[in-house]
Amino acid sequence: MYVYHPDISKLLLWLEFLSTIVALLYYNRVKHTYWKWFVYYLLFILLIEMFGESIFKAFSIEKKYYFAYIGIPIEYLFFYWLYAVNSIKNRKLFWIFSSIFLLSFIPIELYFSKLNIVYSLNITIGTLLLMILVLLEFNKQIKNDNIIEFKTNKMFYINTGVMLFYIGTLPFFGLYNLLLQEPSIWNIYYTYFLVSNCVMYLLFTLSFICGKVKS
Repeated sequence: MYVYHPDISKLLLWLEFLSTIVALLYYNRVKHTYWKWFVYYLLFILLIEMFGESIFKAFSIEKKYYFAYIGIPIEYLFFYWLYAVNSIKNRKLFWIFSSIFLLSFIPIELYFSKLNIVYSLNITIGTLLLMILVLLEFNKQIKNDNIIEFKTNKMFYINTGVMLFYIGTLPFFGLYNLLLQEPSIWNIYYTYFLVSNCVMYLLFTLSFICGKVKS
């Protein structure tokens, strides 16, 4: 029997709302830096979560196709950009990782007919690339002593949240079809998926409240 935890799902939506509101309140502090795009990103995610069904219906888009071919790519490409271009300062790395991720759609279109293959393959590749960026970011923070001032380091909060959610849920999405055959294990991973998502948005909120802006 699968357990879906609607109470945690509602909490997640409220935390997404909180994160976006706080980001908008701090917008004037970041509007002249690349961090303003993080505000727009949070707003975009919230609008999709709140009004997605109406938007999909208006544009005649099926929800599963939106997330597979639009929503998920936007998430990964945004974080590649945030990490590689702006924090690690390696634009070449951004283009390489983005290209690898986008090219992972080709074999799906050529050889597979089931959409669920998209989630397993693309998310696995996308998360493995993101994991490299997370490790590079932590290495950067350790080398330049930013880790000592982690309380005011915006990327520390974001990096921790991304690590807990995206990397922590890699087995859940990468082995999703296999896990469906074991409801008890699926329930554990799904609970972690929801809880880690909540924690990630709390950390995103803290990044605006506690983090110092660096242009």
